[in-house]
Amino acid sequence: MKPFLLLATRAEDVPADEEYALFLRFTGLSEDQLVRMRLEASPLGPIDLDEWSGIFVGGGPFNASDRDEDKSDVQRRVEAEFRTLLDDVVARDFPFLGACYGVGTLGAHQGAVIDRTYREPISVIEIERTPEGAADPLLAALPDRFTAFVGHKEAITVLPPSATLLARGDACPVQMFRVGQNVYATQFHPELDVAGITTRIHAYADHGYFGADELHLTLAAVRRAPVTHTSSILRAFVERYAR
Repeated sequence: MKPFLLLATRAEDVPADEEYALFLRFTGLSEDQLVRMRLEASPLGPIDLDEWSGIFVGGGPFNASDRDEDKSDVQRRVEAEFRTLLDDVVARDFPFLGACYGVGTLGAHQGAVIDRTYREPISVIEIERTPEGAADPLLAALPDRFTAFVGHKEAITVLPPSATLLARGDACPVQMFRVGQNVYATQFHPELDVAGITTRIHAYADHGYFGADELHLTLAAVRRAPVTHTSSILRAFVERYAR
């Protein structure tokens, strides 16, 4: 089997390593089957898609809606690398699943309107499959309504014509979409469990996701309902595209 590629952008080692461990766990892949590249640490370089079964993108600190002058040199480099990669991915309809930062990468590449209209506090929310989502193989094992972990400073306000909406939320209308038949992005986090999101809450406590006096409320919010279905999306992606 050709390996899968995980593109990561977290600079903090603890949440970055835990993210990788969660992707390994929920995909069922071994470390030689899921190769991680940390883009915040070094340039991506050329990617030959023929060497891979598919590409995952993890979450990260970058916001596509930030003003260009407010972006770091690293963020601008990473965004340029994703634009180049996605030119090839979309043109070939190559298997791609961006979790969280997928909205900022694939959404921006396709011309979506991304802003802070539907920013989401860290919590567990209920998400609904659209009819197109119910027919999609990555969501086939999920019920029509399911819970998921969220927590974002930005979201898609307007999807481009190239995208098919697969899942939506009451407070944030675009939760998952597809471009072509094989290129996916989620707003929610299919790679997380309670322990994983707890790690991130502590790691990013001073990054503006919640107020300085809201730590305990935020920790409680991610325990308000069990999240049991979303990780199956990662396994379904592997089962569909492993080659």
